[in-house]
Amino acid sequence: MNAIRIEPLTAAAFASFGQVIEIDDAQHYKINNGMTERYHDLARVELGGVHARPLISIFRGQPYALPLTLRLVERHPLGSQAFYPLSANPWLVIVAEDEGGVPVRLRAFQPVPGQGVNIAMNTWHGVLTPLEAVSDFIVVDRGGEGNNLEEHHFDPPWTVAR
Repeated sequence: MNAIRIEPLTAAAFASFGQVIEIDDAQHYKINNGMTERYHDLARVELGGVHARPLISIFRGQPYALPLTLRLVERHPLGSQAFYPLSANPWLVIVAEDEGGVPVRLRAFQPVPGQGVNIAMNTWHGVLTPLEAVSDFIVVDRGGEGNNLEEHHFDPPWTVAR
């Protein structure tokens, strides 16, 4: 069985897959008469295809246990997909490079509290993977016409572990 070791999530390590959403070192400024700090333009929302529009949703994910058996990854050829946790519960982000339509060189990242991700358009990634507890996430992705989901099933599966 193929194995993936979990690594910390950093902007540099994740750059080829999208953006890390966090306020550390982000451009920011005061609004609302100085009572609010706006952390500005934290990710690039990508929308392609016919009648594309951004969607804002809440996903409630059931927890997975480690080691994780990874049987499936997916990608969205018509839009990016951002995940931002609404709790400090641990979770994983699993991504892969593409080689001729096949996911290769898989990586697993564990965000720290306060980090989210924006997975770039057409990037292979695992499903929402909270650990330890049911967890809610704000998700920004694409609505509109066209097929915006491709799946790849692994045989044999991968194992994700610390």
